[in-house]
Amino acid sequence: MDVIFDWCVGVLVYWAHVFGITYKQINVWVFVIIWPILTIVLIGIILRQQAKIRKLSRPR
Repeated sequence: MDVIFDWCVGVLVYWAHVFGITYKQINVWVFVIIWPILTIVLIGIILRQQAKIRKLSRPR
């Protein structure tokens, strides 16, 4: 597990350097802003797809 964690930290440090921000700032952006937004968007997509499937599955 330490290898995976260390690799993830390395990725965050790299992207923090690319964007010119600190590790803590990129951590906030990823886990407090981007991840929740993506989760909400994906839930919306799933619900829309389920509605489409239900509509197509109705007997005519």
